[in-house]
Amino acid sequence: MVRLWLLLSALAGFTGVALGAFAAHGLKSRLGPEYLALFQTGSHYQLIHALALFGVALLALRVPGRWVNLAGGFFALGILLFSGSLYLLALSGIGGLGIITPFGGLAFLAGWLCLGLAAWRCGEC
Repeated sequence: MVRLWLLLSALAGFTGVALGAFAAHGLKSRLGPEYLALFQTGSHYQLIHALALFGVALLALRVPGRWVNLAGGFFALGILLFSGSLYLLALSGIGGLGIITPFGGLAFLAGWLCLGLAAWRCGEC
């Protein structure tokens, strides 16, 4: 699982930087301020959780287990749902996509909760 979390971290980090640069340079003149802010929020949360996935990979080396893997899965799902829905909403203008975003936020919260439970259960890590 360590390799998976490292690969997902690298992919999320790479695409987060690329999408952030795309927003700053390619979309600045094409999107209104509100949609540009949505896109940048998606990139921001994606980059934060790319680092969280990296932390999960490191933790999985030392404390492999269900809670660590669940944290990684929820972080990856959160990136897909939260950031992905914001990207699509900003680019398409389809307001209905905003209904997906809170589910991504809940996935992020679940990931942090699972990470906390992993820490709680690891004893003397």
